[in-house]
Amino acid sequence: MACAAAACTNMAGGYLTPRSPHHHSSLFNKPSNTCGFTEKFISKSITRAKFDKFQGQESLEQELQPKESQEVEEDDSCLPSDLEGAVRQSGQASAEFVSSGGTRAIVELLIPQLQFLDDEGAQAELWELSKIFLDTLIEETGGQRVKAVFPDAGAAALLKYQWKDAAFGFSSLGDRKPVNSEDEIVVMVVPDYQMLEYVERIASDLSDDPPRPLIMWNPRLISEDVGVGINVRRLRRDFLSKFTIVYSMKPLPSGAVFRCYPGSWKVFYDDAERPNRYLLAKEQIRRPDIEDLEIIFGGLQDNTEKGRSLFDQAAGIFSSFNRFMKVISR
Repeated sequence: MACAAAACTNMAGGYLTPRSPHHHSSLFNKPSNTCGFTEKFISKSITRAKFDKFQGQESLEQELQPKESQEVEEDDSCLPSDLEGAVRQSGQASAEFVSSGGTRAIVELLIPQLQFLDDEGAQAELWELSKIFLDTLIEETGGQRVKAVFPDAGAAALLKYQWKDAAFGFSSLGDRKPVNSEDEIVVMVVPDYQMLEYVERIASDLSDDPPRPLIMWNPRLISEDVGVGINVRRLRRDFLSKFTIVYSMKPLPSGAVFRCYPGSWKVFYDDAERPNRYLLAKEQIRRPDIEDLEIIFGGLQDNTEKGRSLFDQAAGIFSSFNRFMKVISR
């Protein structure tokens, strides 16, 4: 049972800044459509080369299959086929949430390559993906005025210089006036726990009548390095509880947890007969916590020898985080 709890590491709460990379399932190596949206063309970029399926035999075989077989609804058809697709999908989900009257949203892509920014080129890739999200949000909301608030002034200035044709505004969390009255939607890009005071101040300013939408894209507001205590619990109770997670993507060692607004939360497990494909284990309204995952994956573990070996592997990878995650999930 401890293994399943471990599989939830870095997901409960959704804002843990991890210390080191870990193994996860090949979540994107599968054919799919966007969840409830019309899939759009995804341009080639530095992220696309990371997904083997685009050059694999599997893709060729899928193209040669009769059209009738491709139209069959699969359990994992709502999952994106690559990272750029996930970012676009999150922009569409955010736009639908805002259009329905929502004002506080969180998008979390809990994927290792977006979590470990010390790797060479990781930050540049993160900024490019954030631009895809911002462009998608503007397009899907009918061209509303969007202000992108970056973690620091240096990043904001550099990106403003590089993206001269950007349709959104630029500012940083530390600016004297990061948000103006004409800004209709505000997106905080990777807000950090070290700037939490500024994050809360901006959120408070946007609560005036009428409140304006605030979206936090891949927030890092809880850090393992600062420990777990009263401040973390206050943050979760008084601030984060006001936000709706409109998009969440979390690969696990033997499955995935996924949510795409307005859909429900879904827990997937690896399809033993088809590599890089998933089967739906459970669908529910609220976010699955550690205990939920223990029950879901524990049942699968009891049914197959393969399940036991996968959970042994997961336990070895994630056991160091178990205690921390159980505390902040209370």
